[in-house]
Amino acid sequence: MDTPTSTTPTWMERIRSHRLTTSFALLATLSAGILLGSVLTHGVSGKEQTAVDSSNAKPLVVPSPTTLSNGFSQIVKQVGPAVVNINTESLPKQSANKNRRRNQRTPGGDDQQGDMQDFFNRFFGGQGGQGGDDDGDGMPGSERRALGSGFIVDPSGYIITNNHVIDKADKIYVRLSTDPDGGPDTEGRPAKVIGTDKDTDIAVIKIDADKPLPTIKLGNSDGALVGDWVLAIGSPFGLSQTVSAGIVSAKNRSIDEAPGPGGVSQSQFQRFIQTDAAINPGNSGGPLVDMAGQVIGMNTAIYTQSMGSQGVGFAMPSNIIANVYNMLIGPEHKVVRGSIGISFQSQLSSAVGRMYGFKNGVIVSTITPNGGAAKAGIQPGDVIVSIDGRQIKDGDDLVNDISSRKVGSTVKLGYLRDGKQNTANVAIGDRAKTYADLAGNSDDDDNSPQESDAGQSKLGITVSAIPPAIAQKAGISKGVIVTSVRPGSFADEISLPKGAIITEINKKPVTDEASYRAAVSSLKSKEDVVFVVRFPSQKGGGNSYVGGTLP
Repeated sequence: MDTPTSTTPTWMERIRSHRLTTSFALLATLSAGILLGSVLTHGVSGKEQTAVDSSNAKPLVVPSPTTLSNGFSQIVKQVGPAVVNINTESLPKQSANKNRRRNQRTPGGDDQQGDMQDFFNRFFGGQGGQGGDDDGDGMPGSERRALGSGFIVDPSGYIITNNHVIDKADKIYVRLSTDPDGGPDTEGRPAKVIGTDKDTDIAVIKIDADKPLPTIKLGNSDGALVGDWVLAIGSPFGLSQTVSAGIVSAKNRSIDEAPGPGGVSQSQFQRFIQTDAAINPGNSGGPLVDMAGQVIGMNTAIYTQSMGSQGVGFAMPSNIIANVYNMLIGPEHKVVRGSIGISFQSQLSSAVGRMYGFKNGVIVSTITPNGGAAKAGIQPGDVIVSIDGRQIKDGDDLVNDISSRKVGSTVKLGYLRDGKQNTANVAIGDRAKTYADLAGNSDDDDNSPQESDAGQSKLGITVSAIPPAIAQKAGISKGVIVTSVRPGSFADEISLPKGAIITEINKKPVTDEASYRAAVSSLKSKEDVVFVVRFPSQKGGGNSYVGGTLP
């Protein structure tokens, strides 16, 4: 056997050589392809291109239309003509109060900015000039034009849309799918407002029609299931008759902003269908349609951080729409809801229920003077557990039942007081007349009275006697006020805020610092702790209940 010399490649060197050869061959092939492409390109350029023979090329033929199995197009063809584009104008006005206070919940208003501007964005759309204070005199420089959608439910021209689409508008125009699109004279047909309901953000408008208009049918939103296909139809960014598809993502969704002191909700009548069908500015007021071609919701809000669709949209259920519509087209053109004149917290810790001995029900926070509940003897702290013998689940159940009752009728309430069952016949009043907004903004007091450190280790708070000015404002003289809350403490975790006035701890009255220390000293680890608190600026007074399980 010959011994390899230094000039004879080893097996490793052969492998390396093969790899390099292969690599270079690949690069050479690519280079050749590039070069060949260059040569071919030059070969058919200029006058020589006329010499190319294409006699064997066959012309393309457009085939006859094919009907696919997808049912979306059939649904759009069926309901599309009933979906309209809405644009509004607000004439220039002198600003009466440029620094007006923001409402806690203003459907569709421009007030929802600041900390919430990246949260729930309404769909005014913003096309056509927003108008602004161009010259600094407080007068807008141009008319404001907002775009939205709607759908026809009556052939004589009645249209359902969102209240925030037409709110504060001086002129409303509706353009049908068959109307000309484009040009200054094609803004649409004049419309008038029939009625609005801010609580549900629903409005009914009407246009005149010389012949019956195409309509869309309302379905039963209770029958919609999570996972069902749905179509959203409307005019996003002013692009009329735009369709997007998705599914029902969730039902009975609440998108309330954070409640104020006392937990009073400003939108307790709004429970939405959530969908991932693409919804964008301008879709507001348009229908959410199921596979039967029926409206199960009206597109109302989106969750977004970019002012565009991120797959989380909200539609007002059709069952609510139908109920409100029927009242708005009535003789009074307004929604009348029943009320018994109480307020309550929409959400309570389970510790509160265990402490006060109930699983399902509503604990009364405030009684409206001269309301039905007040006249029947209902008191703050009572737990309403039944209506006409039917057990209620929660506050939503109570509100839905009472609000649907006829004003002037009577309801039998079952309630617990000090653990004992009681009943009372309560008259139903007009909610618009008896309901009082109890939410308010807590005011910081500049005074810094001497603090007590009792409960600091267990609860993470310091308290003091109630300053006279605050006591007078709150209408309460007994209790202690929270002067500080340690971040990460028990009080911080259960949202017991600075400025709250504690009047009870676990049913034990707190009248001063001594009774507060006595109540706190008896608290043990793993024990439920429930505070009864008041807020100085909470209009109308009333108790709030904050609780949790002590670590």
